[in-house]
Amino acid sequence: MTSAMAETPGVVRSLVPARMDRLPWARFHWTIVLGLGTAWILDGLEIQIVSAIGSTLQEKGTLALSSGQVGLLGSVYLFGEVVGALVFGRLTDKLGRKRLFILTLALYLVASGIAAFSFSLWFLLLFRFAAGLGIGGEYTAINSAIDELIPSHYRGRVDIAINGTYWAGAMIGAAASIFLLNPDLFPINVGWRIGLLIGPVLGLGIIYLRRNIPESPRWLMTHGREEEAERTVDEIEAQVQAQGVHLEPVPESKALEVKAQPPLSYARIAKVMLSQYPSRSFLGFSMMVTQAFLYNAIFFTYSLVLAHFYNIPGDQIGYYFFPFAVGNLVGPLVLGPFFDTVGRRKMILGTYAISGILLAISAVLFHNGSLTATTQTAFWCVIFFFASAGASSAYLTVSEIFPLELRGQAISFFFAISQLAGGVAAPYIFGRLVGEGKDPGPLTIGYLVGAVIMILGGIIAWFFGVDAERKSLEDIANPLSAVNQSVTTPDRERGGPRRGSTRFEGPSPLG
Repeated sequence: MTSAMAETPGVVRSLVPARMDRLPWARFHWTIVLGLGTAWILDGLEIQIVSAIGSTLQEKGTLALSSGQVGLLGSVYLFGEVVGALVFGRLTDKLGRKRLFILTLALYLVASGIAAFSFSLWFLLLFRFAAGLGIGGEYTAINSAIDELIPSHYRGRVDIAINGTYWAGAMIGAAASIFLLNPDLFPINVGWRIGLLIGPVLGLGIIYLRRNIPESPRWLMTHGREEEAERTVDEIEAQVQAQGVHLEPVPESKALEVKAQPPLSYARIAKVMLSQYPSRSFLGFSMMVTQAFLYNAIFFTYSLVLAHFYNIPGDQIGYYFFPFAVGNLVGPLVLGPFFDTVGRRKMILGTYAISGILLAISAVLFHNGSLTATTQTAFWCVIFFFASAGASSAYLTVSEIFPLELRGQAISFFFAISQLAGGVAAPYIFGRLVGEGKDPGPLTIGYLVGAVIMILGGIIAWFFGVDAERKSLEDIANPLSAVNQSVTTPDRERGGPRRGSTRFEGPSPLG
């Protein structure tokens, strides 16, 4: 199956999207999951390790940092993620997915590795910022590549499950810190340095896997490299057929005519997002901000709540983290398949609303003094079983509802907004509400406001969401390089003709 030149010069008639979407689940797709899905594990690991070593870095035998300087380490890393997402998001749309998911991982490996040998605050801040640049770039390049390489029938569950693995990394970081920060096992100025090296060591194996992952055929197709796109799909199909799978020919009626376009200017991007897809832009903004506000508000203050309201000693708070993280990890794995079967809008509304309602119930019980540290943690575990799947679906949504040519930049814009709203505003606000832990009233109000915000995010998704389940990316949002723009799904519609929906059954991943 090869692309054919259309009658118009420079126009190519391609079956690449339809051929990619009709593939059954195969070993190739597991390679994608293992090779690309580790970005979130590394991010969770990094944030948890730095959070854990904060008190150690205040010791005279280490860098002797102040509390404010320890907090600055987290802020600088998050700021690096925002800058990295914006810079590399544009580059991944311009230069390709593979170049960027190799480059951004390499940047993270080098920066985080060098940070382990820090001798002063400025040196550590510099390379924590650089590590954040790499991870922020990972988010844009990886989400784009996963959406474009995974068949449409599996895209939702895979994307949501991978986003949820952040918490696997956080658990690895928490478990490692218990041993590495034990002065009976490691010298005080050694254990924290080893902790910062865990991510780079894991990344070395990952970068080897990524060398064997191809460039996105969809990206190649829309950037004037149709022959390479066809060759890449031929190789993927050969791998699948080598497993004994018979692939039927894809009907010519599913072909897409495209003509390569020059890189998009910022003015063109703004016009597409705000004029052609205004309600989708509002959807992406609302989903990302609401989940980030709730998440960061509770995640960055849960230790304060346990210490001030339940009198849990600081050296025991880590044990309460694990059930909280388990709920966050299991939720996307269990609920993810339903986003492909029950549907995006129903599941987004359900996960956002249920987590909001449970948070409101726990807020009332908290205010009445009816909870203990154990039951409070159990509530958080159940709340984030649903909220984690909802938050992951926000990343899925912004990565699939805009045209391919600006996918990376769309992800970066909304990621930056969510990080600034959730990573900066929410922890500060809720930290103030915790106060000295004497009056639960202000924090109760904060929890209730967070619950309303989360429920509102779900309602917005119900009315403005896109029924993207099991649909080709090109049916959700026609590429800007597509010749026949009349078939572009209007912003007011929730779906379109399923050009690439033909599929041959295979084992279903992750449920």
